[in-house]
Amino acid sequence: MGVRFNREYRDIVRDLGAALGQIDNCYSAFEMEQSDWDGLDREEQIEFLQTLADDIFYGLGSEPHIAIGEGKVQYDPTNHLIRVWTDSQIVHLIKLI
Repeated sequence: MGVRFNREYRDIVRDLGAALGQIDNCYSAFEMEQSDWDGLDREEQIEFLQTLADDIFYGLGSEPHIAIGEGKVQYDPTNHLIRVWTDSQIVHLIKLI
């Protein structure tokens, strides 16, 4: 099926990457330890998170829920949103249109 969107893709990936960075243990998606993640500078972390956001975006086209670290990501096709839950249940909404 695929995720339907009308916003600039790079803006969606930027917003999704920023939201993913709020999830505890998000680096586990890269099979990293916390010490490895902490050893990266902020720019490198952002690059990793945007790569993860890109992968998740396409994954949501076939799986409506994806677990990441201590959180999860959900595609809501009815409302054209991607929801990101952190371990503390804070929801980030990524608008797709």
